[in-house]
Amino acid sequence: MTAATKGRLYLVATPIGNLEDITLRALRVLREVDLIAAEDTRHTGKLLQHFGITTPQLSYHQHNQRQRQAELLARLHAGAQIALVSDAGMPGISDPGQELVQACIEQGIPVTPIPGCNAAITALCASGLPTDSFLFLGFLPPKETARRRVLEQVRAVEATLIFYEAPHRLGASLATMADVFGGERRCVIARELTKLHETFWRGTLQQAAEAFQASLPRGEITVVVAGAVPSHSLPLEQVQPEIERLLAQGCSCREIAQQLAETTGLPRRTLYQLALTCDRRGS
Repeated sequence: MTAATKGRLYLVATPIGNLEDITLRALRVLREVDLIAAEDTRHTGKLLQHFGITTPQLSYHQHNQRQRQAELLARLHAGAQIALVSDAGMPGISDPGQELVQACIEQGIPVTPIPGCNAAITALCASGLPTDSFLFLGFLPPKETARRRVLEQVRAVEATLIFYEAPHRLGASLATMADVFGGERRCVIARELTKLHETFWRGTLQQAAEAFQASLPRGEITVVVAGAVPSHSLPLEQVQPEIERLLAQGCSCREIAQQLAETTGLPRRTLYQLALTCDRRGS
């Protein structure tokens, strides 16, 4: 590619762990462009060295994006072919690349995606949770109040929810999710995807909060959470006979609340109180 051709921004996906996941097209583009704008040039440098790519790099990250964006746009207008890469996965997802893409579109500069790895989709497809409808929310705010506000906004969303989280904040975030969404919601914690120590933890939000507050995980974390139960829940008067039947079988009020919350769409606390009332009447 030469400066005589029209400038173009390439969004190049890079491996999220295993270097074998890079595509042949991505390697070709990284070799042929005039410049690689990288989130961390040292990190990307290791990838380039592994594949024998000598294309020059320029750092582009959240701390210098304003200064660098003007420089990159000027080079693109002058005809440069530039590849944008993040530390891992698809650039523009939970990183400052989104603003550069928007600026290019506004200024008539062509943008070409070179698809590949993405942690959110990789975790979702192996989670076992519904994949027909999902909502990606990136990183939650680190402070409890702001984090709770975001989660309250999506509490009733029936689509599967996907989050990124830092290891040292995982336990606190899961505890807030359990409180806002209800501890019985199913979740999957995907760690170190495509790497040697890739793991998938599966259980409820309450179990996850307890497990990851007790033991601090390492590595990159993706959290996948089941969506809300459809809002067309059963009226309480239709649930009472089932509660009475389960009480007669010897089930505890807590067991009944947890079981029926998953099948009726009613809040676990409401079911627990109703079970207590029925139990007192029967005793």
